[in-house]
Formats: sequence, structure tokens, C-alpha cells
Amino acid sequence: MAIRTTPPIENSLIIIYALLLFLGLVTYRTSIKVFFQYSKTAKKVKKNVVVFGAGEMGIAVKRTFDHDLTTNKIIVGFLDDNPSKIGKSIDGVRIYKSDKLIEVINRLSVDELIIATPAIHPDRKSQIIDICLEQNVSVLTIPPAQKIINGDLSVNQIKNVKIEDLLERAPIKINNESILEQLKGKRVLVTGAAGSIGSEIASQLGKYEPQMIILCDQAESPLHNLQLDLQERYKNQIFHTFIGDVKDALRMEYLFEELRPHIVYHAAAYKHVPMMENHPIEAIRTNVWGTYNIANLSVKYGVQKFVFVSTDKAVNPTNVMGASKRIAEIYVQSLNNKLLKENPNKGTRFITTRFGNVLGSNGSVIPRFREQIEKGGPVTVTHPEITRYFMTIPEACQLVLEAGNMGQGGEIFVFDMGKSVKIVDLAKKMIKLSGLEPNKDIEIKFTGLRPGEKLFEELLNDHENTLPTHHEKIMIAKVRDNDFEEVKQHMEELFALINSQNNTNIVRKMKVIVPEFKSQNSEYELLDKELALKSITS
Repeated sequence: MAIRTTPPIENSLIIIYALLLFLGLVTYRTSIKVFFQYSKTAKKVKKNVVVFGAGEMGIAVKRTFDHDLTTNKIIVGFLDDNPSKIGKSIDGVRIYKSDKLIEVINRLSVDELIIATPAIHPDRKSQIIDICLEQNVSVLTIPPAQKIINGDLSVNQIKNVKIEDLLERAPIKINNESILEQLKGKRVLVTGAAGSIGSEIASQLGKYEPQMIILCDQAESPLHNLQLDLQERYKNQIFHTFIGDVKDALRMEYLFEELRPHIVYHAAAYKHVPMMENHPIEAIRTNVWGTYNIANLSVKYGVQKFVFVSTDKAVNPTNVMGASKRIAEIYVQSLNNKLLKENPNKGTRFITTRFGNVLGSNGSVIPRFREQIEKGGPVTVTHPEITRYFMTIPEACQLVLEAGNMGQGGEIFVFDMGKSVKIVDLAKKMIKLSGLEPNKDIEIKFTGLRPGEKLFEELLNDHENTLPTHHEKIMIAKVRDNDFEEVKQHMEELFALINSQNNTNIVRKMKVIVPEFKSQNSEYELLDKELALKSITS
């Protein structure tokens, strides 16, 4: 007879015991983790945060911080412009009227403000940021909704506001249908395509379905990277890279002969004032001779429109760079007038666009300041009173396309650049936006005006010197007409001087071509005295 043995412990008890052990282990490890995270954050100074915008993104910001145990931020209030939300609460946090910003900052001892509404007008945004900076409140912002991965906002995506956010303006309205009609199916050449302006023009052109966008530049790696980026963004658009220098007439002729562009956007140029003041020959070779080459080839190969990207520094120039761009303007305008006289209904139409500094362009003041702040200073400003006009790169390029579209030939279009900005104020705001204090954490150092540098840039955008167009931000500058044959003679004499490698003779000739070119803070001021004396004695 078999003896039945029963296990000392039931199987069900073993399973229950294992589950309890697992649960206990998980609880223990979680408790330890929470304890250490709490001990880390407990030592941190808590920051009171208000969120501007009580919509979906504002709620997402609050819940992001609620779920992040490592953060030291506490959401103490919401601000909103919508009267129907005022006085209500989100997860127990009250919504205040946005007009009471200063009162809320003082009452709740606010350390930081997070802008969490995508629909805010740039002027309103700038006003809020200015108030916060005056009250020593740091300002942060969230990325656009399309950049939030899977709809989940992370703490790392909430970053300090950039100076560009303070300087941006309301979106520009442009005639997209008219531009599409002009560019669709055409071969479009962009010179200087790897530069800040050229690359943005090329990018915006992709929306208008041209047959081919020809990207011409001498910088191999940036050009290669640009093509990869644009090809990824516009899958069905043909981008043709062409490595070449606008100074090389034979290479440029090959480009025109092989690719036969219908429209040219000429953005290739040297632009740094101090560099060109030291190298006038190179300013002439690239900015004048390069433009001369592309303009003449455009006529020879039947280009319909040539849009020349110029600068505000060409207005009453005080430096070699600005004067070189003015000479290029004079040539393309006089060439246009000659073609109009010969055949009013046929030939290339030359259009010039002129604007000031663009935010974030290579070598511009804002990236420079940003680097200096990251290194701990000092931030260097040339003069306490120096001012500049600023525009975003996309905004400037939108206006270039619109001006090119509306231009009938011979115009110099001037853009509304808004209000001029004091560079020292720009530096102070950038330091404050980084959470630091000017001249305490980061020193602001004045280094003196650089050779050829102006205190104030001129755009000729007042009513006395400009004519309005149908676009409120684009005007036509009133400038004197020049006889083409006389201009051509000057050009030939100027180019003949290049081989002499004599900077003084080059600049002397530039001043003859552009009589309003008066050097400032430069060794070439002596030439102004010489020419003035010569005009008196003659």
C-alpha cells in the first residue's frame, strides 16, 4: 500500500510568498530611489514659477514638472489673456489676469516665468519679457508643438528665451501666388548659396516648385551640407550644387552656358567691415568684379530677372565694404537702364534689395555675444552709443523674394527694418536672459569703433527719400541715375588697379565713383582731405 506524502508547504503559498517578496523588493528599491532623489532636490533652492498660457501647453508644462522628481521648480500660478479663465484653477493652481504680471511676481515671489502659448503676438511677448527682466525674473519658453516628440514635453525642452525672441516681429504677408507664378518651372540660380542669406533664399525657393535650384558657392563642405539638408526637406525638388567662385569669369560662363538659369539671386559677397577695410582689393574682386561677371552673363544668356542682395552700409558709405556694394548697385542699375533704352520689352531686369543686419548670420554680433557670455565674459561692445537695425534671416529673405517678384527693373528696394537697437542694450538683455547680471557676473567692455564702422546705419526709409510700394514693408529708394558708358569706364579703370596690389589707389578710385563715400575711423580719411583739396583747386 502506497503512502501519500503531502508537501510541507502548499504550492499556492510559495507563489504568494514569491509575489510578496517581489513586491517588497520593488517597494524597497523605489523607496530608496525616491529618498535619494528627494534628498538631492531638498538641498536645492526651490524656484517659484508662473506659466504664461493656461491652455493645453500650459497644463503640459505643469504636469511635466509634477512628474519630474528631480526638478526644483514649483508652479505657483498661471497667467492668461482670456477673461473666461481668470480666477479658475488648474490642478489647484490659480489663473491670474496677465495684465497683473508685476503684481503676481511680487505676491508669489516669482523666480521664473515660462511662456507656454504659441499664439502670443511678438510685441506682447517682448513686453512680457521686458517686464520680467526688469523684475529680475528669468524667462523660459517651450518648443513649437511640432517639435515635441509624441506629444510628451520634457523638462530638457524648456529652455531660456533667446534674444531673437525679443527682436522678432509679426509675420510678413507676401504674395505667394504671384511668386509661385513667376518661379514655378524655372531654373533659379543662387550665388553665395552656402551663406546665411543664400541658404535661406534657397530654402524658401523650394516652396515655389522651380524646375531646378542651382546652388553656387566656393565653400565645398557648407555647400554639400546645404544640399543634403534641402534635399531631405524637399524630396521632389531638384537641387544642383555648383562649386565655383563668382570672381572666376570662365567658370561662371560655364555655369550659365550649361544650366541656363531663368532667374538669379546674387547673394555672394564679402560682408565684414573691418576685414574689407584691411583688404580693399578683395572687396573689389568679390563684391564688384563678381557682381559685374554675374550681371553681364545674365544679359548674355537671357536671364529674366537678376535680384541683387545689397546692404544698408551702401547708403552714404563710411567703409570699403559699403562702398564696394554701392559700386555694384550703380553698375547693375545703370546696366538695367541701358537695356531698357535699347529694348523696353525685352532683356534682363535688374532689381536691388537693401537691408540691415540679420539675426544669427555668420559672424554677426549676437552669436559673438553668446560665445562671450558662455565663456564668462567680457562682452565687448565697440561704443556705448552704437545702434543697428536687425531683422531675422527668414524675414529678410521673404522680402527679397517679394521685392524680386514685384520689381520691374532698375529699382533699389529698401526694407522696413523696424526700430534701431542700441547694441549695449542688446548685450545687457542677452546677459540677463542667461540668468546673469551685467557688469556683476559678466563685464561689458567698450573697445572703440573699428575701422570704417558707423555709429548709426542709414536705410533711406523715410518718406523724403523713398517711394511706397503695395507692400508696407518694402519701399523704393530715390537714387540718382548713372550713365552706363561712364560707369563702365570707371569699372574698367577700377579693375585695372587690382593687379597693382595698391590699396590706396583702389580706395581713391572708389571715392571718385561714389562721391558720398567718406571714410570714418580709417587710414583712408586722408584721401577725403586730398580729394576735397583737389576739388577746391580745380
